[in-house]
Amino acid sequence: MVPLIVPDAAGHGHAQGLKRTLRLRDVALLYIATTLSVRWVATAAAAGPSALVVWIFALVGFFVPLAMSVMELSSRYPQEGGLYIWAREAFGDFAGFLSAWTYWMSNLPYFAAILYFGAGAALFAAGERGHRLAGSPWYFMTFAVTWLAVITAVNVVGLNAGKWLNNVGSTGMWLSMLVLVALAAVAAERFGVATRFSWGAMTPHLSARNAIFWATIFGAFSGCETGSFMGEEIEEPRKTIPRALVVSGVALALAYVLGTAALLVTLPAGQISGVDGFMQGTAVLCGRLGLPWLGVVVAGLLVLGAIGGAAAYLSSTSRLPFVAGIDLYLPPVFARVHPRFHTPWVAIVVYGLAGMLMAALGQAGTSVRGAYDVMVSMTIITTFLPFLALFAAMAWAQSQPAGPEVMRVPGKRPVAIAVAMMGFVTTAAAIVLSVFPAEEEPHKALAVAKVLVLTAALVGAGVVVFAIGRRKKKKLLELGAVVSDR
Repeated sequence: MVPLIVPDAAGHGHAQGLKRTLRLRDVALLYIATTLSVRWVATAAAAGPSALVVWIFALVGFFVPLAMSVMELSSRYPQEGGLYIWAREAFGDFAGFLSAWTYWMSNLPYFAAILYFGAGAALFAAGERGHRLAGSPWYFMTFAVTWLAVITAVNVVGLNAGKWLNNVGSTGMWLSMLVLVALAAVAAERFGVATRFSWGAMTPHLSARNAIFWATIFGAFSGCETGSFMGEEIEEPRKTIPRALVVSGVALALAYVLGTAALLVTLPAGQISGVDGFMQGTAVLCGRLGLPWLGVVVAGLLVLGAIGGAAAYLSSTSRLPFVAGIDLYLPPVFARVHPRFHTPWVAIVVYGLAGMLMAALGQAGTSVRGAYDVMVSMTIITTFLPFLALFAAMAWAQSQPAGPEVMRVPGKRPVAIAVAMMGFVTTAAAIVLSVFPAEEEPHKALAVAKVLVLTAALVGAGVVVFAIGRRKKKKLLELGAVVSDR
C-alpha cells in the first residue's frame, strides 16, 4: 500500500512512521557531540588568558539564551524539524524554509573539516607509520568519504544503531578533554605553570584584530538546537530535552574553560597552534610526565570524537530536508520513511552524499580546492543567520497561548522576551564580527565583499529553491493529495 502525504488546511504535512528511540543519555551526548570541539579550545588558548573570560561571555550571552529558547520552543512545538517548525509557525513557510536551508547548507563543510581533523589525529596515533601519509590528500579524502559513507549507512538502518556513533564519539571527545585537564593539573603541581594568569592578562579586548576570534568563540556554543530536529524520535521530548540541556550545558562550560586553562598551564599562548594545539599540548604533557603511550590513547579518542561529531550533525540536520519534503517545498521523495528501519532514508542519503562531495572537494586538486574554499567562505555568516530566526521565534511565541504541558522559562514572558532579545543581539553582533577580515589578509575590502556576495548567493539559492518548490507544491495540491512511497 502506498500512503499519502495529506496536507492540513495550512498546506503542511505531518511526519509519520518514525520511532522514538532517543533517551536522556542519547540527547545529552548528542548535544556534546555537536557542540564540544577541541579545535575551539586550542583556538581560545592561542589567544591567551583573556579567552577564559570570553568563554564566560559566550556562555552567558549566547549559550544560555539559546538553551532556554530551545527548551521552551521544543516544548511548545515538539514536532520533527525543530528550527524549521519554529520559524515557520512564527513567520510563515518562507522563513521556515530559509532558516532550514541556511542551517543545513552552512553545515556541509563541517563534515570535511571535522573528519580531516580526525584523519590527522589517526596519523598521530599511528606514530612513525603515519608520517608517510601526512602530506597525502588522497588519505584525508578517503578517510572522510569512507566514514561519511559508514555514518550514512548506519543512520539509514536506524537511530538505534546511529545513536551509538554519536554516543561513542561524544564520549571520546570529553574523555580526551578530561585527560588533558588531569595531566595539566599534575604537571602544574610538579613543574609550575607556563602562563601568568593576572587580572591584566585576563581582561578581554574587542578590536578589529580579534573580531573573528570573538565570533568563533560564541559560535562554538551552538549545537544544542540539533536534538529538537528529531523531536518525534525522542522519548518524552518535553521532559528529555530540558534535562539534556542542563546536563550538557554544565559539561560544555567546564570542558571549554578548563580545557583552555589546561593548555595555557602547559604552554605559553604564543606557542599554541590554533589548528593542532590540543594534540601539541597533550604531547608536551605526556612527555613531561613520562607517559608517551597516553598521547596515542588521546589521539585515538579524538578520532572517535571527530567521527561522532560528523555522525551527530548528519543524523540531526538531515531531518530538516525531510520536513521540508513533507511540506512539499522539496520534492516529496525527501519525505520517504524506510518501511523497515523507520528512518527518513532519502533525506539522510542525500545529505550524506552532499557531505562526501564536500569532503572530496577539499582534497581533489588546486582548482577544486578553490571551489571548496569558496563554499567555506559562504558559511561564515550563514552559520549564524538561522539563530536570528530562532530567537525571534522565541519572542513571538510569548504572544501565543501555552498549555499546562508546555515548559516555560523561569519568569515566563518577561524573562523569555529578555532572553530572546539577548540572544538576538548577541547573534547579530557575531554576524558583524565574522565579516571582519583576518589581520594578515592583504585585500581587506575585497575579502569583506567576497564574504557578503557569497553569503547573498547562498541565501539567494535558497530563495530560488523555495520559489520553485512553492510553485510545484501549488500544482500538487491541486491534485488533492501527494503520493509518496513512505
